[in-house]
Amino acid sequence: MSNRLKNQSSPYLLQHSENPVDWHPWCEEAFELARREDKPVFLSIGYSTCHWCHVMAHESFEQQETADILNQYFISVKVDREERPDIDSIYMEVCQAFTGRGGWPMSIFMTASQKPFFAGTYFPPESNRGIIGFKDLLLTVADKWKNNRQALLQTANDVAGQICRRENTTGSAIQENLPKKAAALFSQSYDLKYGGFGSAPKFPMPHNLIFLTLYSQIYQDRDAFSQVEGTLSGMRRGGLFDQIGYGFSRYSTDNCFLVPHFEKMLYDNALLIMAYLAAYKKSQQKNYLDTAEQTARYILREMTDPDGGFYSAQDADSDGEEGKYYIWSLEEICSILGKERGEEFCRYFNITEQGNFEGKNIPNLLNGNDFTEDFAEETETLYQYRKKRARLHLDDKILTSWNSLMICAMSMLYRVTGKQCYLDAASSAANYIEENLADGNTLFVSCRKKIRSVNGFLDEYAYYTTALISLYEATSENHYLERARQICSEAIGQFADENGLGYFLCGHKNGSLIARPKETYDGALPSGNSAMAYCLVKLSHLTDKDNYRQLAEQQLAFLSGEAEHYPAGYSLFLTALLIYLHPAKKITVVPADGESRENIIRRLPLYCEIKILPGETDEYRMLNGKTTYYVCENYTCLPPVNSLP
Repeated sequence: MSNRLKNQSSPYLLQHSENPVDWHPWCEEAFELARREDKPVFLSIGYSTCHWCHVMAHESFEQQETADILNQYFISVKVDREERPDIDSIYMEVCQAFTGRGGWPMSIFMTASQKPFFAGTYFPPESNRGIIGFKDLLLTVADKWKNNRQALLQTANDVAGQICRRENTTGSAIQENLPKKAAALFSQSYDLKYGGFGSAPKFPMPHNLIFLTLYSQIYQDRDAFSQVEGTLSGMRRGGLFDQIGYGFSRYSTDNCFLVPHFEKMLYDNALLIMAYLAAYKKSQQKNYLDTAEQTARYILREMTDPDGGFYSAQDADSDGEEGKYYIWSLEEICSILGKERGEEFCRYFNITEQGNFEGKNIPNLLNGNDFTEDFAEETETLYQYRKKRARLHLDDKILTSWNSLMICAMSMLYRVTGKQCYLDAASSAANYIEENLADGNTLFVSCRKKIRSVNGFLDEYAYYTTALISLYEATSENHYLERARQICSEAIGQFADENGLGYFLCGHKNGSLIARPKETYDGALPSGNSAMAYCLVKLSHLTDKDNYRQLAEQQLAFLSGEAEHYPAGYSLFLTALLIYLHPAKKITVVPADGESRENIIRRLPLYCEIKILPGETDEYRMLNGKTTYYVCENYTCLPPVNSLP
């Protein structure tokens, strides 16, 4: 029997639409019902490719006994964190306050006025070894609601008060020393043996690597770039990278990047493409470019909608087992490829009889083998075989913010390779956003089956502005720059703190919650505030408009105050700060007859502002009948040249 989630478009909510739990989506009707029936609210937040969300669903939400308890004593609400980042942000802070950590599934108990009084993440179905089971927890909360409600309400009021009283730093001045402080912090936590930072679990955090690459380039810091290279190499060689079908999984559960948490997210792969490309342009190491292109191949063949948008994620589980889709036995590979070639393949990819993961194997190159294309045919054979033996759940909703990141990645790929297919992918995704996720200057969070979700938050506007800037840099087409200015202006109008202290996550077109979060920390994804800093700095350079420069300086000052205590947690802001402190060269190109844009653009550095003209103008003339470059830097324009150093 279906519940109230049956008419939702979110894949995560639809996964729970047949539960015996009487789920509600987040809506006023649910909270009004809680008030009317005098019940507390149980809020469950997750996403469709979350392994532990699946586990808790199977163990608890699909069980009639548990559902009966929830239905009798609670009003139950389900939220897709990817569609409602505002709700997720507020209650994640609550969860961290109660437990010292966060994660999904997130389990929140609160009043009908949305004030939380208890929080956690995954709970097992039964109490065991000092850990309370979910059924016992529900009955305990129900008993306290009936017999000791005042204590719960006091906790709820205290927690809500703490959230609402949260204040940001004033950020009165731009702190130019923050990039060096961050680089020192990264150096302290760098894993010299395996690459990456800190200990397991290891998340890719590619925006940290992008910052360190730019930092190493500006300050000629070889140690910083060696950390980037060690991390990129470790991730590419390990099981974090899908050696058969390409693309990266969410994170590594161990120190050496061998065993991943097998779900694949669009945003990770977008940011990783950019990190590998930045490292390639600095080092000219071909394996970095190959990794970026292989990751793009995965996106284009498995994660791209026919209408041009990019899907959100693929699940870690298949047939109810995490990672089953990705693991192999030596015998299986030899039976597919033949004994001789199969054994050669297994030696190369470190596949053994005993296995490296639950008796089977995650293909990897951690044995130090050189990168080679000798097994391209065999890899494709195994890829096609793998597609038939199991099926992964695909979260096919299309998110404005994550699509914007992939537009940046595809635009960057075009700039590095000159391959039209990448620019086509980027422009098609931008067209999808304009046709399905925008209404004038108003953006929406997501779309699935032509159904749009709620009005966009700060991240949608900041990321999409960044995507439009990337398309402008790739094409020199002014309509992308003008659209970037429109979306950025809308973001300023909707989300700016009138006191000049950054931007709120929720704007004037979003509904009200118990608090108005303002995110500044760059976690798995860069914050909307960091993205706004980047956009404002770039627009100040691309347009030479004083208002953008003033807004950029105000935002950089605000984030300087926020980042002062731990600058390594604000890497996109630091990237924007570096671009502000060390403006890139401005290069205007007059192409010779017959020279394609693709050939020109792949020769240009990534860290520059480019404009390729359709031909000569009165101001920009061709020199010696050849492609001519006009370079300006440090407020000085140099004589035209036919080649760049």
